[in-house]
Amino acid sequence: MYFISIIILVAASIFAMYAQFKVNNAFSTYEDVPSSSGISGAQAARMILDRNGLSDVVIKEIGGRLSDHYDPRTQEISLSSDVYRGTSISAVSVATHEVGHAIQHEHNFAPLIFRNAIVPVVNLVSRAVWPLVMISIFLMYGRNFQMGDTLLTVAALAMGAVVLFHLITLPVELDASRRALYQLEATGIFRDEELAGGKRVLSAAALTYLAALSVSVANLIRILAMRSDN
Repeated sequence: MYFISIIILVAASIFAMYAQFKVNNAFSTYEDVPSSSGISGAQAARMILDRNGLSDVVIKEIGGRLSDHYDPRTQEISLSSDVYRGTSISAVSVATHEVGHAIQHEHNFAPLIFRNAIVPVVNLVSRAVWPLVMISIFLMYGRNFQMGDTLLTVAALAMGAVVLFHLITLPVELDASRRALYQLEATGIFRDEELAGGKRVLSAAALTYLAALSVSVANLIRILAMRSDN
């Protein structure tokens, strides 16, 4: 069982690398294709936010590449420089995806609210998973099987929380992309042919969330296999 779990984990890791390649490739491809509107990612985000009555949401520029995110606690959209200043299909698509999250927040989109609620817990337990696994292994080598088994059970529950987080993240991200594409079309920022490019960029990004879910499930299976083999 443990050997099978390793194979599953390797397959999930390969899928994660493929997903990262796809998103980088899609972003790079359309990073060189200017949007016909000529506006930057930040300008597109501001336009859509104001159109939806979200003038209080702040947009700021941050470092990194594809480090873009929306923080519901501060109502801030953080855009990487390439996205903030860029006028490409990629830049505008990524910027408006983050606006999609702000719109979700405004409308109390249930999956987003639930994900935000469990973030503190998931951040805590995710850091505890592998230390618990390592301690349980040492205990079992010391023939303290009962305590080792207990810690593996706790580690499995913690990893289960991580799986739940990634499971709920997937519909949240897909919905944000759907909202972004709708706004890009409704505002006329993108023409029909540009929407296809935007959809490709956002679909590739969605693969990374599916890959994260796959890896977390594979790790859960691995921990459960360790528990069953002992």
